[in-house]
Amino acid sequence: MSTLNKWVTAHRDTDVLPKKDLDLAKENDRLRRENRLLKEEREILKTATQFFAGLKQ
Repeated sequence: MSTLNKWVTAHRDTDVLPKKDLDLAKENDRLRRENRLLKEEREILKTATQFFAGLKQ
């Protein structure tokens, strides 16, 4: 996350943003976290697959 994005997120005034936009921002943050977690899990599974495939040879 860029420094500017972190600053904007930390200093976002909820009175200025409409509730709809605030809800969308929260959902985007949740989806980004979930996406990052899924990518990490996929990399772990790839590594495990390569490891176990190497044991069978």
